[in-house]
Amino acid sequence: MKRLKKTQKKWLILLIATLIMGAVLIASIAVYFNREGQLAFDGKLRAEMFYFILTFLLFIPLILVALLVLTLTTKKKKKQPAQVIQMTDNGAIVLPDGSTQSAFVGGQSSAGERESAEEITERFCMLCEIDRKSASYGHTVYEKGVTLEDFCNDFRNYAAGKLRLYYDIDDIRRFVAGMAVSKLVILQGMSGTGKTSLAHAFGSYVDNPSTVIPVQPMWKERTDLVGYYNEFTKRFNETLLLEKMYEANYSKDVYVTVLDEMNIARVEYYFAEFLSLLELPDPNERYIDVVSDRWETDPKQFKDGRIKLPENMWFVGTANNDDSTFAISDKVYDRAMILNLDTKCERFAAPSVSKRPLAAREFTLLVEKAIKEYSVSRRNAKRLEELDKYLIDHFHITFGNRIMKQINTYIPVFVACGGDELVALDDILSKKVIRKLETQNPIYLRNSAEGLLSFIDELFGADKMPICKEHIHRLQRNA
Repeated sequence: MKRLKKTQKKWLILLIATLIMGAVLIASIAVYFNREGQLAFDGKLRAEMFYFILTFLLFIPLILVALLVLTLTTKKKKKQPAQVIQMTDNGAIVLPDGSTQSAFVGGQSSAGERESAEEITERFCMLCEIDRKSASYGHTVYEKGVTLEDFCNDFRNYAAGKLRLYYDIDDIRRFVAGMAVSKLVILQGMSGTGKTSLAHAFGSYVDNPSTVIPVQPMWKERTDLVGYYNEFTKRFNETLLLEKMYEANYSKDVYVTVLDEMNIARVEYYFAEFLSLLELPDPNERYIDVVSDRWETDPKQFKDGRIKLPENMWFVGTANNDDSTFAISDKVYDRAMILNLDTKCERFAAPSVSKRPLAAREFTLLVEKAIKEYSVSRRNAKRLEELDKYLIDHFHITFGNRIMKQINTYIPVFVACGGDELVALDDILSKKVIRKLETQNPIYLRNSAEGLLSFIDELFGADKMPICKEHIHRLQRNA
């Protein structure tokens, strides 16, 4: 239709131009005649010019006729409908007449032909490729029979001996115990203390390299992490995190994803959906939205445009506290486990240790075993009740069910890793309970701090709970 309209337009323009030229030529002939019908001028040249003009005038109708025939021929042409080719599940092509034909010679597709077909039908290229390689993910043999204490000691020696990364053994225990409590572990402290390196070393030790995702300052929503569908290319922009989550669902390995400088953007914005899903008690219900519709060629593990949040993936966020970052909200702190790396560990001679592939299920079993064997002692449980009552009466803050559940998991695992129960209690109380004093009235806090310190000394001992007491002293000084 567009071609026909363009031809009619050209024909109209040429017709008008021809008529104008004809009018000019007729007017020119009149110059050569006088009123009696004789040539106005004598000369051979003028007679030849007359015959030239006359010939040209006779040629004009021939041009018009040819153009008219061309136009009529164009109108008679009908646009042929495009053939719609469909492909069956076994790779056969359905022709317009209803018959079928093999899509490829000999019933098999070459690599180039298969790739061409995928470009047309698949919007998740990388995830579909993971589907095709699903059997290759994970180890065939995993470490079994290891204790959490041996695991922590060997991890520390591996980091020092293989990677030249040195950490205090209590920091290693806090990191492993934090993974037992929450799928989100936040490493915070001064720059250069080895926050990102610790997560990297752990991935290397369990023989599944950690994935580092540099957080961008403009991140605000879930699509910044999992990607989005591009309407122009008809493809989904798959992120590295989306690929690793999809891959993890095919594997039994422990997966560690590092959100590097996670508080350079607001964590409670771009990570909000993840935080909500991780709160669900049943891991089989943790599905995150990826697309709003469904294609037949979508990856196999998709469920109505959603992907399962892998049960074997941990998120490790690194956070710096300076002018270029945002403060992490209580919503994030309450759901995550915090590890402060404020000092560097001295170098030490470490024995040679090999990698230890560990299945996520095996780690879960070790945690469950630790909770049964090293539950919080009655004495410390009684101390927790008394401290909770004191904080309610004087500061109107309480532990809450979530924090109590975290305490009852963190302490047994920390002890199973070779640590002391009171050291673990001091650590988790400072990060989960004492930190809430930051929201108190500064003047009231400054006046009430000494009473709280005295109560802690009376309850736990004068030389105990150094982390909690140091935190209270710092709040008192800054009030």
